[in-house]
Amino acid sequence: MNSTRLGRAAVIAIAGTILLSSCATNEGGATPTESDSGSELTGTLVGAGSSAVGAAQETWIAEYQTANEGVTINYDPSGSGAGRETFLAGGSDFAGTDRAFNDEEVAAGGFAACAPDSGIVQLPLYVSPIAVIFSLDGIDSLNLDPATIAGIFAGEITSWDAPEIAALNEGVELPATSITPVHRSDDSGTTENFTDYLAAAAPDVWTYEADGVWPIESGEAAQGTSGVVDAVTNGTGTIGYADASRAGELGTVAVQVGAEFVEYSPEAAAAIVDASPFIEGRPDFDLSIELDRTPDSDAYPVVLVAYLVGCETYADSDQGALVKDYFTYMASPEGQAVAAADAGSAPISDTLFEKVTAAIDIMS
Repeated sequence: MNSTRLGRAAVIAIAGTILLSSCATNEGGATPTESDSGSELTGTLVGAGSSAVGAAQETWIAEYQTANEGVTINYDPSGSGAGRETFLAGGSDFAGTDRAFNDEEVAAGGFAACAPDSGIVQLPLYVSPIAVIFSLDGIDSLNLDPATIAGIFAGEITSWDAPEIAALNEGVELPATSITPVHRSDDSGTTENFTDYLAAAAPDVWTYEADGVWPIESGEAAQGTSGVVDAVTNGTGTIGYADASRAGELGTVAVQVGAEFVEYSPEAAAAIVDASPFIEGRPDFDLSIELDRTPDSDAYPVVLVAYLVGCETYADSDQGALVKDYFTYMASPEGQAVAAADAGSAPISDTLFEKVTAAIDIMS
């Protein structure tokens, strides 16, 4: 697994280099003239939101701009909460968020980039496991059940040699090191997905509702996915949660599902999504999913689905056409494949692809 992670990290670094050079190449006017690539698309798109999807966005942007040299796309991985606020205020053309806008937010409307009375499309285009990551010398993997994970992050299990951890890891020499849980300091879709898992899988221990803002005073707080990864990496006895594409060389947890301990993988994450229903009462172009956090087996339940959010109808039809084309690329088999290769995400299923395509078709 370590060699796979190293390979992905190298590809992501290369994609970031391509992105920077591509952005420099594409700066300038948006005159609709045909580029050397043969594409006649021109203009600038601004996106903001989920830091978990940042690696995939780097790759998507690099590939898309190579094919459409007249287009510049800027994505700010400021966090899901900030991304939703920016899109609502009209500061971006699209948002990336690890939780969909809820019923109340959709009903309130006021999305500044959209035409009056336009709805929004919410497309689950990035599916990824959330890795529970830790830093302990000489230990690469641990088995933990939901109650133990919840107890650690609730501050009730405070030492790595605690009996709850030892009972699940026979033969592992656990140190008498204090546990330092690390959580996000910002409003985070990753946090909302992680706390949703804790609340569903260990409700007797984790007695808080799912929330993008960490609900208790405990452990150490860090900004964004990078901040959590850095804090866990640079600490001793630290544990946190982050998009699995960022796990790197850190230790990771195999989560108990039924009688088995399941390691994260794109395939195991995809199994949860395909088995989960869409939220009832939403329009056909709003593909918000109600994730099943307590599967019977063969699935990894600590998963996030990042939604790419845009307008059904844009106030600026030219921007609408450009967003529609970029969404079409991200959803395509090619777009899903490069994200899977570079960011470790799970490609959406054929069934979900058909629904996503139908939703994109109504955008203008």
